Amino acid sequence: MPALQRRKTIGLCLNEKKKRKLSFHIFEELCRSHGYDVIDIDLTQPISSQGTFDLIIHKISDLLVEAGQDLASHHLVQRLQVYLDTHPYTVLLDPLPALHILLDRFQSYRLLHKLESYSQGSSGIFSPPCVELVTKNCDIVALVRTHLTFPIICKTRVAHGPRSHQMSLIFNEGGLSEVTPPCVLQSFINHSATLYKVFIVGSQHFVVQRPSLRNFPLGPTDQSTIFFDSHQVSKAESCSYLSEPFPSTEVVPPLDSVVNQVVQGLQEALGMSLFGVDLIVDMQTGRVAVIDVNAFPGYDGVPGFCSALFSHISKILNITDKSAATPSESSEAHQPSEHPGQQSLGSLCGTRLSDQWPRPMQTPSPEIYKKDINCSPFINLHARAISTDW
Repeated sequence: MPALQRRKTIGLCLNEKKKRKLSFHIFEELCRSHGYDVIDIDLTQPISSQGTFDLIIHKISDLLVEAGQDLASHHLVQRLQVYLDTHPYTVLLDPLPALHILLDRFQSYRLLHKLESYSQGSSGIFSPPCVELVTKNCDIVALVRTHLTFPIICKTRVAHGPRSHQMSLIFNEGGLSEVTPPCVLQSFINHSATLYKVFIVGSQHFVVQRPSLRNFPLGPTDQSTIFFDSHQVSKAESCSYLSEPFPSTEVVPPLDSVVNQVVQGLQEALGMSLFGVDLIVDMQTGRVAVIDVNAFPGYDGVPGFCSALFSHISKILNITDKSAATPSESSEAHQPSEHPGQQSLGSLCGTRLSDQWPRPMQTPSPEIYKKDINCSPFINLHARAISTDW
């Protein structure tokens, strides 16, 4: 008689706050009712002793940010990496190197500019010009005069944690003296106080409209710098004087084809399943600007998130089942990659792609962003030393 097939096991590296916010008990019930085991993973303990995981869902952004300065956090992240290295067919949602990029705003903007080069014409996407400030020991005024236009929005370089939502809107060169590096400065685009948050779950995406910053006069003005918390401006329930649109403002949402282009481009470049994209529509040109990309967002306003996630997970596990059942079809497909448990995406190592994303036929795939470990690392998971640039 054939041996009984082992039940698939899904591991969760999520804190209780994240699970409550996403009503993750619904997802867990769906999994168990369809024959999957779900186990919370404790990174402070050896993972192998907690189970054999076919797939791991995580949100360890806190650890990734802290690992550059905190040895304990570094060890926790490395414990996960060691497990992946010794279990080459465990799927990780989502790849750690891709998260390194999204946790660093300047790196993610560089990736967006690469995607922009493959999007031509008036319907194409763009990312507003930005510059990185590592230290005040530079001529900020000259840098801004060369690359940016006022107003300018200033954001922390680290795209995670409460501080990452603290931003400022700068209207003149005098306001540049209030900038505190490390940070990124980005030209502000008038977008009629309307933000479009795109939430991706595997091959599905959902667009949710939110309030945003109102329009401001273009060019230098004598307006004092405005400091604000982006959560207080762009949450669904936000009611801020900064997000009051002019009565005559007409809002035109981005075309579905443009949203698809953004989602597909980022999926191909990052190999991620769970992320969000912030889009605005330039009121002057009508072009769509990508202003932020976030790993495993809150999915506020997305109906049936848990069902969508379960559908995606089931598809992944079915694909791995079929791959295991036909080992002779492609020996190359089942060889461990350079980093076991992951598949090389150029020099950006990500997990095995869990789905075959549709590829636009009219343009080549964007070049994978090559992260320079010596230039701006968070941590190097395969090195003994911890390195950081803040």
